[in-house]
Amino acid sequence: MLAFLLRRVAAAIAMLLVVGTIIFSLLVIVPGDPAELLLSTGGGSATQEAIQNLRSEMGLDKPILAQYFSFLINTARFEFGTSIVDGSSIADAIALRLPRTLEIIGVGTVLALIVAIPVGTLAGLRGGGRFDVIASGVNALLTSIPGFVVGTLFIYFFAQVLRVLPAGGYVAFSDDPAQHLQMLVLPATTVALHLATIIFRMTRASVLEMRGHDWVRTATAKGLRRSLVVRRHILRNALGPVITVVGLQLGILLGSTVLVEFVYNWPGLSGLLVTAVEQRDYPTVRAIILTVAAIFIGINLVIDILYSLLDPRIRLK
Repeated sequence: MLAFLLRRVAAAIAMLLVVGTIIFSLLVIVPGDPAELLLSTGGGSATQEAIQNLRSEMGLDKPILAQYFSFLINTARFEFGTSIVDGSSIADAIALRLPRTLEIIGVGTVLALIVAIPVGTLAGLRGGGRFDVIASGVNALLTSIPGFVVGTLFIYFFAQVLRVLPAGGYVAFSDDPAQHLQMLVLPATTVALHLATIIFRMTRASVLEMRGHDWVRTATAKGLRRSLVVRRHILRNALGPVITVVGLQLGILLGSTVLVEFVYNWPGLSGLLVTAVEQRDYPTVRAIILTVAAIFIGINLVIDILYSLLDPRIRLK
């Protein structure tokens, strides 16, 4: 197990290094001078002195290798510098916004797992039956509805018609816990609805596949309780692909919750990224992309460990 963990951690570090190198290279090979582009965003022309000063602040006047190693060292120390737009700390901005995005993703994931795995398991166990047909039809319908449409419908129904939940906004949990939880319900449910459709499909397909294996028929023929057969022989083996899909989707959600955050006016990391791109705040964009990539790689590392616990054969690969 230790050798397996060391291999996975080494692979994660290597992937982080590759991602960091690619991001650094893209900013280097982009045509034009970033400092000049930034200073001319407003439509005017910048003086050479102002351009040189900004280049010096950004470290662009150093040799490429020096810039690269400085970039790697600062990234390892979580020192992302300051925003070019307002001079604020990029690390502080990410530390403020990231937990908000992780909150709606985390709560949405828990809700999706609670609903999708039991429903998908039942649909798989009753493949072709009435419950399977109804559940698959509802899932197909929900899959076809875009997230921003779901968000708009939720706001209209729960905030405008029933008036039981706020339409959007954000209040810190420390300031007003009840209001914070009320504002969290709709964005988390929107995320959960999209994720649940994917988890349902994978769970159902995995359970259907596991039902046909010899060990399941043998366990049933031995007279084991159906609940034990489902839990130990079907669901345990079916959860491997489900965990993998959930891990991939969590990484994707980190960068794709921008529409959810926009619809509900939730000030998360995706909104910060969009603002940084619009303002051409390259250091902030680079830091956010690196942060998302690091979390994505970290999630996949955890998924590999969980997968190895479910299937010990994975540790030998």
